[in-house]
Amino acid sequence: MVSQAKNLENLPWPRVSVVIPTLNEARNLPYVFSQLPADLHEVIVVDGHSVDDTIAVARRLRPDVRVVQQTRRGKGNALACGFEAATGDVIAMVDADGSTDPGEIPRFVDALLGGADFAKGTRFAPGGGSSDITRLRGLGNRMLGAVVNLCHGTHYSDLCYGFNVFWKKHVPALDLDTTSPPSPRGDGLLWGDGFEIETLIHMRVAEEGLCVAEVPSFEHPRIHGVSNLDAFSDGLRVLTTIMAERRRARRRYRSRRRASGARAAAVPASGLVHMQTAFVHMLYILRAIEHGRPCIHRAKSPSVRSGSPSPAAVPSGRRHRRALDV
Repeated sequence: MVSQAKNLENLPWPRVSVVIPTLNEARNLPYVFSQLPADLHEVIVVDGHSVDDTIAVARRLRPDVRVVQQTRRGKGNALACGFEAATGDVIAMVDADGSTDPGEIPRFVDALLGGADFAKGTRFAPGGGSSDITRLRGLGNRMLGAVVNLCHGTHYSDLCYGFNVFWKKHVPALDLDTTSPPSPRGDGLLWGDGFEIETLIHMRVAEEGLCVAEVPSFEHPRIHGVSNLDAFSDGLRVLTTIMAERRRARRRYRSRRRASGARAAAVPASGLVHMQTAFVHMLYILRAIEHGRPCIHRAKSPSVRSGSPSPAAVPSGRRHRRALDV
Protein backbone atom coordinates (compact mmCIF):
# COMPACT_ATOMS: atom_id res chain seq x y z
CA MET A 1 0.00 0.00 0.00
CA VAL A 2 2.90 2.35 0.78
CA SER A 3 4.54 1.65 -2.57
CA GLN A 4 1.21 2.23 -4.30
CA ALA A 5 0.87 5.62 -2.56
CA LYS A 6 4.35 6.57 -3.74
CA ASN A 7 3.45 5.57 -7.29
CA LEU A 8 0.34 7.78 -7.16
CA GLU A 9 2.46 10.72 -6.03
CA ASN A 10 4.64 10.30 -9.11
CA LEU A 11 1.70 10.35 -11.53
CA PRO A 12 0.83 13.68 -13.16
CA TRP A 13 -2.39 15.19 -11.83
CA PRO A 14 -5.04 15.11 -14.56
CA ARG A 15 -7.00 18.13 -15.76
CA VAL A 16 -10.28 18.02 -13.83
CA SER A 17 -13.53 19.45 -15.23
CA VAL A 18 -16.23 19.96 -12.58
CA VAL A 19 -19.79 19.83 -13.94
CA ILE A 20 -22.45 21.48 -11.74
CA PRO A 21 -26.12 21.35 -12.85
CA THR A 22 -28.10 24.34 -11.55
CA LEU A 23 -31.70 25.46 -11.32
CA ASN A 24 -32.25 28.52 -9.12
CA GLU A 25 -29.22 27.81 -6.90
CA ALA A 26 -27.93 31.38 -6.46
CA ARG A 27 -27.95 31.14 -2.64
CA ASN A 28 -26.10 27.81 -2.59
CA LEU A 29 -23.33 28.52 -5.09
CA PRO A 30 -21.16 30.66 -2.72
CA TYR A 31 -20.73 27.68 -0.39
CA VAL A 32 -20.23 25.14 -3.19
CA PHE A 33 -17.65 27.26 -5.01
CA SER A 34 -15.78 27.93 -1.75
CA GLN A 35 -15.26 24.17 -1.29
CA LEU A 36 -13.85 23.52 -4.77
CA PRO A 37 -10.24 22.29 -4.82
CA ALA A 38 -7.53 24.53 -6.20
CA ASP A 39 -5.96 24.02 -9.61
CA LEU A 40 -9.08 22.75 -11.38
CA HIS A 41 -8.95 22.77 -15.15
CA GLU A 42 -12.45 24.25 -15.43
CA VAL A 43 -15.79 24.64 -13.68
CA ILE A 44 -18.86 24.19 -15.90
CA VAL A 45 -22.24 25.40 -14.66
CA VAL A 46 -25.04 23.84 -16.70
CA ASP A 47 -28.11 25.95 -16.09
CA GLY A 48 -31.73 24.88 -16.50
CA HIS A 49 -32.98 28.40 -17.30
CA SER A 50 -32.91 29.68 -13.72
CA VAL A 51 -35.11 32.65 -12.89
CA ASP A 52 -32.90 33.86 -10.03
CA ASP A 53 -29.32 35.21 -10.17
CA THR A 54 -27.65 31.80 -10.49
CA ILE A 55 -25.57 32.68 -13.57
CA ALA A 56 -24.63 36.16 -12.33
CA VAL A 57 -23.56 34.75 -8.95
CA ALA A 58 -21.48 32.01 -10.62
CA ARG A 59 -19.66 34.57 -12.79
CA ARG A 60 -19.07 36.89 -9.86
CA LEU A 61 -17.65 34.10 -7.69
CA ARG A 62 -15.52 32.62 -10.44
CA PRO A 63 -14.93 34.83 -13.49
CA ASP A 64 -13.47 31.90 -15.45
CA VAL A 65 -16.60 29.75 -15.01
CA ARG A 66 -18.09 28.28 -18.18
CA VAL A 67 -21.88 28.57 -18.39
CA VAL A 68 -23.80 26.14 -20.59
CA GLN A 69 -27.57 26.13 -21.14
CA GLN A 70 -29.05 22.65 -21.15
CA THR A 71 -30.98 21.48 -24.21
CA ARG A 72 -34.01 20.01 -22.41
CA ARG A 73 -35.11 19.82 -18.76
CA GLY A 74 -33.91 17.76 -15.81
CA LYS A 75 -30.70 16.98 -13.97
CA GLY A 76 -29.79 14.15 -16.33
CA ASN A 77 -29.93 16.31 -19.43
CA ALA A 78 -27.91 19.01 -17.66
CA LEU A 79 -25.17 16.52 -16.80
CA ALA A 80 -25.11 15.16 -20.36
CA CYS A 81 -24.66 18.70 -21.72
CA GLY A 82 -21.86 19.31 -19.22
CA PHE A 83 -20.08 16.07 -20.15
CA GLU A 84 -20.21 17.08 -23.80
CA ALA A 85 -18.78 20.52 -23.06
CA ALA A 86 -15.97 19.33 -20.76
CA THR A 87 -12.40 19.59 -22.08
CA GLY A 88 -10.47 18.06 -19.17
CA ASP A 89 -9.10 14.55 -18.71
CA VAL A 90 -11.46 13.83 -15.80
CA ILE A 91 -15.07 14.83 -15.15
CA ALA A 92 -16.44 15.34 -11.63
CA MET A 93 -20.21 15.50 -11.05
CA VAL A 94 -21.04 17.92 -8.20
CA ASP A 95 -24.48 18.95 -6.95
CA ALA A 96 -25.20 22.69 -6.65
CA ASP A 97 -27.23 22.43 -3.43
CA GLY A 98 -24.28 21.79 -1.11
CA SER A 99 -25.19 18.15 -0.46
CA THR A 100 -21.94 16.82 -1.94
CA ASP A 101 -18.54 18.02 -0.77
CA PRO A 102 -16.29 19.13 -3.67
CA GLY A 103 -13.37 18.85 -1.27
CA GLU A 104 -13.62 15.07 -1.67
CA ILE A 105 -12.76 15.24 -5.40
CA PRO A 106 -9.02 14.46 -4.88
CA ARG A 107 -10.00 11.16 -3.22
CA PHE A 108 -11.98 10.19 -6.31
CA VAL A 109 -9.15 11.22 -8.63
CA ASP A 110 -6.74 9.07 -6.59
CA ALA A 111 -9.02 6.09 -7.32
CA LEU A 112 -8.76 6.84 -11.06
CA LEU A 113 -4.99 7.20 -10.88
CA GLY A 114 -4.95 3.85 -9.09
CA GLY A 115 -6.41 2.23 -12.20
CA ALA A 116 -10.18 2.65 -12.00
CA ASP A 117 -12.19 3.82 -15.00
CA PHE A 118 -15.01 5.22 -12.88
CA ALA A 119 -14.94 6.40 -9.24
CA LYS A 120 -18.40 6.03 -7.73
CA GLY A 121 -19.37 7.72 -4.49
CA THR A 122 -21.12 5.69 -1.81
CA ARG A 123 -22.77 6.74 1.43
CA PHE A 124 -23.02 3.17 2.68
CA ALA A 125 -19.35 2.16 2.96
CA PRO A 126 -17.15 2.70 6.04
CA GLY A 127 -16.14 6.34 6.06
CA GLY A 128 -19.23 7.45 4.13
CA GLY A 129 -22.59 8.56 5.44
CA SER A 130 -25.49 10.94 5.12
CA SER A 131 -27.26 13.43 7.34
CA ASP A 132 -29.94 13.93 4.70
CA ILE A 133 -31.28 10.57 3.48
CA THR A 134 -34.32 9.21 5.30
CA ARG A 135 -34.63 5.60 6.40
CA LEU A 136 -37.35 5.03 3.83
CA ARG A 137 -35.33 6.52 0.97
CA GLY A 138 -32.33 4.49 2.05
CA LEU A 139 -34.41 1.30 1.93
CA GLY A 140 -35.69 2.15 -1.54
CA ASN A 141 -32.14 2.86 -2.71
CA ARG A 142 -30.96 -0.54 -1.50
CA MET A 143 -33.86 -2.32 -3.16
CA LEU A 144 -33.17 -0.59 -6.48
CA GLY A 145 -29.48 -1.39 -6.12
CA ALA A 146 -30.32 -5.05 -5.58
CA VAL A 147 -32.19 -5.11 -8.90
CA VAL A 148 -29.21 -3.59 -10.76
CA ASN A 149 -26.76 -5.94 -9.04
CA LEU A 150 -28.93 -8.86 -10.11
CA CYS A 151 -29.04 -7.58 -13.70
CA HIS A 152 -25.31 -7.00 -14.11
CA GLY A 153 -23.55 -9.04 -11.45
CA THR A 154 -22.28 -5.83 -9.84
CA HIS A 155 -21.86 -5.14 -6.14
CA TYR A 156 -22.96 -1.52 -5.96
CA SER A 157 -23.64 -0.41 -2.39
CA ASP A 158 -25.27 2.93 -3.33
CA LEU A 159 -27.11 3.14 -6.65
CA CYS A 160 -28.72 6.59 -6.49
CA TYR A 161 -25.89 8.79 -5.19
CA GLY A 162 -24.85 11.44 -7.68
CA PHE A 163 -21.23 12.12 -6.72
CA ASN A 164 -19.12 10.42 -9.41
CA VAL A 165 -15.75 11.13 -11.06
CA PHE A 166 -14.55 9.42 -14.23
CA TRP A 167 -12.22 9.69 -17.19
CA LYS A 168 -13.60 11.89 -19.97
CA LYS A 169 -12.65 9.25 -22.56
CA HIS A 170 -15.52 7.07 -21.28
CA VAL A 171 -18.26 9.60 -22.07
CA PRO A 172 -19.11 7.87 -25.41
CA ALA A 173 -19.76 4.63 -23.50
CA LEU A 174 -22.54 6.38 -21.57
CA ASP A 175 -24.36 7.12 -24.85
CA LEU A 176 -26.25 10.13 -23.46
CA ASP A 177 -28.50 12.07 -25.83
CA THR A 178 -28.25 15.87 -25.85
CA THR A 179 -29.74 16.64 -29.27
CA SER A 180 -33.20 15.03 -29.37
CA PRO A 181 -36.18 17.34 -28.84
CA PRO A 182 -38.20 17.07 -25.63
CA SER A 183 -40.80 14.33 -25.44
CA PRO A 184 -44.20 15.58 -26.64
CA ARG A 185 -45.86 13.69 -23.79
CA GLY A 186 -46.01 14.42 -20.08
CA ASP A 187 -43.21 16.53 -18.61
CA GLY A 188 -41.13 16.44 -21.78
CA LEU A 189 -38.32 14.44 -20.17
CA LEU A 190 -36.62 11.60 -22.02
CA TRP A 191 -35.32 8.59 -20.11
CA GLY A 192 -32.14 9.71 -18.39
CA ASP A 193 -33.15 13.38 -18.24
CA GLY A 194 -34.38 13.21 -14.63
CA PHE A 195 -33.01 12.03 -11.30
CA GLU A 196 -32.67 8.52 -12.73
CA ILE A 197 -29.49 9.66 -14.49
CA GLU A 198 -27.20 8.11 -11.85
CA THR A 199 -28.90 4.73 -12.30
CA LEU A 200 -28.63 4.94 -16.08
CA ILE A 201 -24.94 5.86 -15.90
CA HIS A 202 -24.11 3.10 -13.42
CA MET A 203 -25.88 0.49 -15.53
CA ARG A 204 -24.14 1.54 -18.75
CA VAL A 205 -20.78 1.62 -17.00
CA ALA A 206 -21.44 -1.97 -15.88
CA GLU A 207 -22.58 -3.02 -19.34
CA GLU A 208 -19.33 -1.71 -20.84
CA GLY A 209 -17.30 -3.68 -18.31
CA LEU A 210 -15.52 -0.61 -16.92
CA CYS A 211 -13.63 -0.97 -13.66
CA VAL A 212 -15.51 0.82 -10.87
CA ALA A 213 -13.99 1.91 -7.56
CA GLU A 214 -16.46 2.85 -4.82
CA VAL A 215 -15.26 5.85 -2.79
CA PRO A 216 -16.78 6.59 0.65
CA SER A 217 -18.49 9.99 0.64
CA PHE A 218 -20.61 11.99 3.08
CA GLU A 219 -23.87 13.60 1.99
CA HIS A 220 -24.98 16.83 3.64
CA PRO A 221 -28.47 18.40 3.73
CA ARG A 222 -29.38 20.95 1.06
CA ILE A 223 -28.35 24.40 2.32
CA HIS A 224 -31.14 26.55 0.85
CA GLY A 225 -34.32 25.82 -1.04
CA VAL A 226 -36.38 22.68 -1.49
CA SER A 227 -35.30 19.59 -3.41
CA ASN A 228 -37.20 18.67 -6.57
CA LEU A 229 -36.75 14.97 -5.76
CA ASP A 230 -39.94 12.99 -5.14
CA ALA A 231 -39.20 9.61 -3.56
CA PHE A 232 -42.26 7.89 -5.03
CA SER A 233 -42.42 9.21 -8.60
CA ASP A 234 -38.65 9.27 -9.04
CA GLY A 235 -38.41 5.79 -7.54
CA LEU A 236 -40.84 4.50 -10.17
CA ARG A 237 -38.91 6.35 -12.85
CA VAL A 238 -35.65 4.75 -11.68
CA LEU A 239 -37.28 1.31 -11.66
CA THR A 240 -38.59 1.82 -15.19
CA THR A 241 -35.13 2.95 -16.29
CA ILE A 242 -33.58 -0.19 -14.79
CA MET A 243 -35.92 -2.44 -16.74
CA ALA A 244 -35.50 -0.41 -19.95
CA GLU A 245 -31.71 -0.51 -19.61
CA ARG A 246 -31.83 -4.24 -19.02
CA ARG A 247 -33.77 -4.71 -22.24
CA ARG A 248 -31.29 -2.45 -24.06
CA ALA A 249 -28.36 -4.49 -22.72
CA ARG A 250 -29.95 -7.76 -23.82
CA ARG A 251 -30.59 -6.42 -27.34
CA ARG A 252 -26.97 -5.30 -27.62
CA TYR A 253 -25.76 -8.65 -26.31
CA ARG A 254 -27.85 -10.58 -28.83
CA SER A 255 -26.61 -8.34 -31.66
CA ARG A 256 -23.01 -9.02 -30.70
CA ARG A 257 -23.71 -12.75 -30.49
CA ARG A 258 -25.34 -12.76 -33.92
CA ALA A 259 -22.45 -10.78 -35.38
CA SER A 260 -20.01 -13.37 -34.03
CA GLY A 261 -22.12 -16.28 -35.33
CA ALA A 262 -22.85 -17.61 -31.84
CA ARG A 263 -26.31 -18.53 -30.67
CA ALA A 264 -27.77 -16.23 -28.02
CA ALA A 265 -28.89 -18.09 -24.92
CA ALA A 266 -32.24 -17.40 -23.33
CA VAL A 267 -32.00 -15.43 -20.09
CA PRO A 268 -34.56 -16.30 -17.41
CA ALA A 269 -36.35 -13.19 -16.16
CA SER A 270 -38.72 -14.60 -13.54
CA GLY A 271 -36.52 -13.46 -10.64
CA LEU A 272 -36.40 -9.90 -11.93
CA VAL A 273 -40.15 -9.84 -12.56
CA HIS A 274 -40.86 -10.96 -9.01
CA MET A 275 -38.41 -8.41 -7.61
CA GLN A 276 -39.93 -5.65 -9.76
CA THR A 277 -43.43 -6.50 -8.52
CA ALA A 278 -42.27 -6.57 -4.90
CA PHE A 279 -40.55 -3.22 -5.32
CA VAL A 280 -43.67 -1.56 -6.75
CA HIS A 281 -45.62 -2.85 -3.73
CA MET A 282 -42.95 -1.41 -1.46
CA LEU A 283 -43.09 1.98 -3.18
CA TYR A 284 -46.81 2.23 -2.53
CA ILE A 285 -46.29 1.29 1.11
CA LEU A 286 -43.52 3.86 1.52
CA ARG A 287 -45.68 6.51 -0.08
CA ALA A 288 -48.49 5.68 2.32
CA ILE A 289 -46.14 5.89 5.30
CA GLU A 290 -44.73 9.24 4.15
CA HIS A 291 -48.27 10.64 3.83
CA GLY A 292 -49.41 9.11 7.11
CA ARG A 293 -52.22 6.97 5.74
CA PRO A 294 -52.69 3.27 5.04
CA CYS A 295 -52.46 2.07 1.48
CA ILE A 296 -53.53 -1.29 0.11
CA HIS A 297 -52.57 -1.89 -3.47
CA ARG A 298 -52.74 -5.07 -5.48
CA ALA A 299 -50.31 -4.56 -8.32
CA LYS A 300 -49.71 -6.67 -11.34
CA SER A 301 -46.23 -6.92 -12.77
CA PRO A 302 -45.72 -3.52 -14.43
CA SER A 303 -44.63 -3.48 -18.04
CA VAL A 304 -41.76 -1.34 -19.21
CA ARG A 305 -42.10 0.65 -22.35
CA SER A 306 -39.27 1.81 -23.14
CA GLY A 307 -9.93 11.92 7.04
CA SER A 308 -10.41 9.58 4.32
CA PRO A 309 -10.72 5.87 3.96
CA SER A 310 -9.26 4.10 0.93
CA PRO A 311 -11.74 3.50 -1.89
CA ALA A 312 -12.83 -0.12 -2.27
CA ALA A 313 -12.65 -1.54 -5.77
CA VAL A 314 -15.83 -3.01 -7.18
CA PRO A 315 -15.78 -5.21 -10.29
CA SER A 316 -18.57 -4.51 -12.72
CA GLY A 317 -19.87 -5.56 -16.08
CA ARG A 318 -20.10 -8.58 -18.30
CA ARG A 319 -16.37 -8.99 -18.81
CA HIS A 320 -15.58 -9.27 -15.06
CA ARG A 321 -12.40 -7.23 -15.11
CA ARG A 322 -9.92 -7.58 -12.29
CA ALA A 323 -10.91 -5.71 -9.15
CA LEU A 324 -8.53 -2.97 -8.09
CA ASP A 325 -7.32 -2.50 -4.54
CA VAL A 326 -6.99 1.28 -4.61
